[in-house]
Amino acid sequence: MNPQRSTLYKYAELLASCKRARLTGTRGADEIYNLQVLDCLESVKYLPDTGQVIDVGTGGGLPGIVWAVCRPEIRVVLLDSINKKCEAVQEIVNALGIRNVNIICSRSEDFARVNRESFDLAGAKALASAGVTAELLSPLVKVSGHVITFKGEKVHDEISEVNDKWLTLGLSKPELNFYGEENSSKCLVIWQKIKSCPKEFPRRTGLAGTKKFWE
Repeated sequence: MNPQRSTLYKYAELLASCKRARLTGTRGADEIYNLQVLDCLESVKYLPDTGQVIDVGTGGGLPGIVWAVCRPEIRVVLLDSINKKCEAVQEIVNALGIRNVNIICSRSEDFARVNRESFDLAGAKALASAGVTAELLSPLVKVSGHVITFKGEKVHDEISEVNDKWLTLGLSKPELNFYGEENSSKCLVIWQKIKSCPKEFPRRTGLAGTKKFWE
């Protein structure tokens, strides 16, 4: 096992043994590594060569810690609104000796108002539907940057319900990149930021999940 894979397996062990907070629904180091960490590795090739990226709703650090381990030349912000999770992830980052990570406890809307369009890429895993995720992440990303999220079998329904309204957020139409076994529903959805996000976004905290921007 190469050094990066060794660090990532140790990360899975730390996630499995964490007592401070429930950081993942997957149990056991092998299961976390095989089902969660390896899944996150699929997104590494879409990261920018340099700059700063953010993992929104990071939970236990997925995918952000995987990004930081695999790409030490970029800065990774792990953002979550639950203080107990942020403290637990900070302990894991310290134990792994990762130096290119900054953990911030905040709602994404609040953080985006202060750090508007300052990231080269914003990503999320299991945050919300594709449309809601795009609304929360677009205000964080520079023009020409990217938004990325992990999706499964409902991806086509989530994309089609937004129809052609992505430009409302300054985003291109999404690109769907399927991975895994043949006929797998696992997918990375990627948008390019093609123009500045209107100043009305982010909207009031919590509104993205209750009042859809495309309706």
